[in-house]
Amino acid sequence: MSATLAPRVVVVSRRSELDELLARHGTRAAAAWYLKARGGDLAEVVHRHELLQAALTTVGAAVPADWRRGSVDRDDLPRFLFAPEDVVVAVGPDGLVANVAKYLDRQPVVGVDPDPGRNAGILVRSTPDQVADLLRAVVAGRAAIERRTMARAVLDDGQELVGLNEVYVGHVSHQSARYLLGENADGRTRRERQSSSGLVVSSGTGATGWCASIARDRPDPPRLPTPDEPALCWFVREAWPSPVTGASLTAGRLGTDGTLELTAESDGLVAFADGLESDRLTLAWGQRITLSVATRHLALVTGAH
Repeated sequence: MSATLAPRVVVVSRRSELDELLARHGTRAAAAWYLKARGGDLAEVVHRHELLQAALTTVGAAVPADWRRGSVDRDDLPRFLFAPEDVVVAVGPDGLVANVAKYLDRQPVVGVDPDPGRNAGILVRSTPDQVADLLRAVVAGRAAIERRTMARAVLDDGQELVGLNEVYVGHVSHQSARYLLGENADGRTRRERQSSSGLVVSSGTGATGWCASIARDRPDPPRLPTPDEPALCWFVREAWPSPVTGASLTAGRLGTDGTLELTAESDGLVAFADGLESDRLTLAWGQRITLSVATRHLALVTGAH
C-alpha cells in the first residue's frame, strides 16, 4: 500500500433483480403482476434485494473512518479507474468477481456473498461481517491471497483485454465465423482454416463453468487446468468440415510459452471476456488476435493469517 495515501476501498455491486424489474415496469405493483403472470413471486425478489442492501450496509460500516471510499456498479466498470492502492470488495454473485477482475492489476479482491446458499461461493468466499477483519488484514499484510490465472487477448494493433473465466472469439451474433487458427505450443505449430461458432479460451477458474460443459461433450478433452495453474484450455465450438475448412484442431492446452493465433477471414468477429459483450474488441477482416496466459492475475482474498 502507498505510504502517503490511505487505502481506498472500492465496493463493486450490480443492480438487484428488483431494481431491474422497477426500471422496466415502473412500480412494484406492475412488477408483481408481471411475475405472477409467469409463475413468479415478487416477495422472493424483494427478499434477495433486501439481503443485498443489508450486505452493502454492513460492508460500508466495515470501512475504517480514515480510509477513502469508492463505489461502482458493474455496468460502469469499463469507465472506472482503479488505483494501485485500492482494496476491492465485490458484493454479489461469483460472476461479479470475474467481471471486475479484468480491470485490475493485482489489487486485492474480497468477494462477499450476500445470499449464502444461492451462490456457489467459488469466488465470493466471505460474509459481510467478516469484511472489517479482512480489510485490516490486507493492509497489515496478513491476508491469505489466492493467485488466480487469467487469459489475455491482444489484437495486432495493440488493443487487449483479459478475462478471469474465459475469452470468447467469434461472430458477434454467435453465427458461423471464418478464420485461420494457429496453435503454438510444446515447440510445435499447427494451423487450420475453420468455420465454427467461435473459440473459447479458459483459465482454471473458468474451467468449472462454460468450458466444463464443453469438455463434457468431447470424447477426449484436454486436462482442464486448476485455478492457480499458469495454463489455459481452449475449445472450438461446432467446427464445420468442408472442402476448404477443417475440424481437427478443436481443443488443447496452453502454458506460459504457448499461444493461439486467430486471423479473421470474415466480418463481424469480436472478442470479449467473462460475458461482458459490451466491452469487446472488434476484428477487421485479415486482423489477427493472439491469446495467451496473462502476465497479471487476480489476487483473491480468502482469509487472514
